[in-house]
Amino acid sequence: MARIRQADVDEVKARTNIADIIGERVALKSAGVGSLKGLCPFHDEKSPSFNVRPQVGYYHCFGCGESGDVYSFLRAIDHLSFTEAVEKLAARLGFTLHYEDGGPAPETSGRTRLYAVNTAAAEWFRAQLASPEAETARRFLGERGFDAGAAAHFGIGYAPRGWDGARDALRSQGFTDEELSAAGVVSQGQRGVYDRFRGRLIWPIRDITGQTIGFGARRLYDDDQGPKYLNTPETLIYKKAQVLYGLDIAKKAISRDHRVVVVEGYTDVMACHLAGVTTAIATCGTAFGSDHMSVVGRVVGGDASGEIIFTFDPDAAGQKAAVRAFAEARGSSLRSYVAVGPEGLDPCDLRLERGDAAVRSMVDLKSPLFEFVIDRRIGEHDLESVEGRLAALRATAPIVAEIRDGGVRSRYEHLLSKRLGEELSEVHRAVVRAAQRGGEGKPASDRDASDRSATQTSGQMPASADGPGTDAPPPSTRVTLSSLPRTADVALERDALMGVLQYGHAIDPREVDAALSIPLQHPALDAVRQAIVARLAHDDRTRAGWASDAVESVREPYRSLAVELLTAAFPALTEAEAANSALAMCRRLRIRAIDARKRALLSAIQRVAPDSEEGRTVRMTLRELDGQRRALAELQ
Repeated sequence: MARIRQADVDEVKARTNIADIIGERVALKSAGVGSLKGLCPFHDEKSPSFNVRPQVGYYHCFGCGESGDVYSFLRAIDHLSFTEAVEKLAARLGFTLHYEDGGPAPETSGRTRLYAVNTAAAEWFRAQLASPEAETARRFLGERGFDAGAAAHFGIGYAPRGWDGARDALRSQGFTDEELSAAGVVSQGQRGVYDRFRGRLIWPIRDITGQTIGFGARRLYDDDQGPKYLNTPETLIYKKAQVLYGLDIAKKAISRDHRVVVVEGYTDVMACHLAGVTTAIATCGTAFGSDHMSVVGRVVGGDASGEIIFTFDPDAAGQKAAVRAFAEARGSSLRSYVAVGPEGLDPCDLRLERGDAAVRSMVDLKSPLFEFVIDRRIGEHDLESVEGRLAALRATAPIVAEIRDGGVRSRYEHLLSKRLGEELSEVHRAVVRAAQRGGEGKPASDRDASDRSATQTSGQMPASADGPGTDAPPPSTRVTLSSLPRTADVALERDALMGVLQYGHAIDPREVDAALSIPLQHPALDAVRQAIVARLAHDDRTRAGWASDAVESVREPYRSLAVELLTAAFPALTEAEAANSALAMCRRLRIRAIDARKRALLSAIQRVAPDSEEGRTVRMTLRELDGQRRALAELQ
């Protein structure tokens, strides 16, 4: 494939706000002037250590070390090639790319074409919903309380009963059979390809950014021998274990309310949103799993009050689903709940029979997932017998033992004591024994406390707003902010470089150049200084991205330190204050260098004759240095 013209690559990057791209997948909160923070999408963590600096177009995780620009992020999170990442952002901006031969960006295969196939198919299906044949589909929607406006809002469509309607329509738009098959829109038969979805109501399934990546199709006709629901098969862009239906329209409400409601189907998502529960999402033909929990956790954010609410049918299948969800939720920092509709009604039926308020009430009357699972486990045993109560205690004690908060765990011990009719002391002993079997003799929260104590007494820097979070791994051989010596000189050098990297564009270039011409005392920080000097020697310091390019050029093992200097939260209330602070530290570096030179000259003057030519030169130099120092000090 031809190479995209570098000027276009730079232009697309300059026009893109990295916070907008990352913010579509991660709930970001302010972490100081010019800095945003959220849960890292590249590793599991419960406290945010993922920093984004929109002004310099860079991100860095202080936990796992992942870092880069907007192209790096898209390549890592969406598994794109560099070219595909540039194309994706260019398409978002409506920017026409050109290649080195001077021509426009060619049609490409791979992910870009799969997105295009799905987008075109979604539009075609949507148009078919207005056809005479789609009367059955429209009636299906109407009987469930969804009008034309609701159908349009969710992009619902219809797949005609024929074998080649979608295939022929998409072929006419320039897509090949291979592309249609790779996108899962058609299936392969002995006589060629044919429509995968026929005679069905169609829901477009979109990723968190709103791009259509697949479809969910509901059977409408009695002579259809296929499954009730048929989804797009696994493709390069559709992975059902990671996809959540409705997340693209629910993400803003989820991030705002720190709450997500997980329902069981497409119509339930629709019913919840139309009833005012705009944080509802659903899995796509699979159980709620660990990947889903990771996605949800990043969107909810690291807020301690974050909630995940599951809705389940009260039947055996629903109870089984609740236990599976419990297995995923118990390792999350989100508080987990269950909401069950009256008389077992799901959100769609509940809205249809009792109105929007009933759906909202069902969610508001949630109960803790721990309690729900405990009750189901207890219900499996005969509490009329001693043996049954003992078996129930053994089945439920491990659940209570996993509760991290000691106070909450104690309350559940009281609850279990009442439900089983057993002494509280016996229940407590059972919980302690269960904790010992599961974690070296300590309940979860006690283990956490011990781990934290060990970390804080080992000499490591404690977590802070501009350092590693509590989920950071042990120190490695790489040089990082936390591994720097804690001295005043190192702190000055560190903060000055941080200020230059983040706000150098807002400082007089002469001031920056004068400060950076002075070698720094710490070798790691001086390696960063040298890289900045080299970059500024042939780059426009007003260009967005110069600082990230400088960081990328820092030699190992100091590059991690440079990345952290670029992305750590800078201590200031406004950008103007930050720029002034950075300027002041540049001047302090110069004052420190003047003081060091004065000390050397004062030592030298003791070894020369006062009235000698050398002595007069030293005294004259000292006077000049005093003048320079006074001028800089007056500016501070």
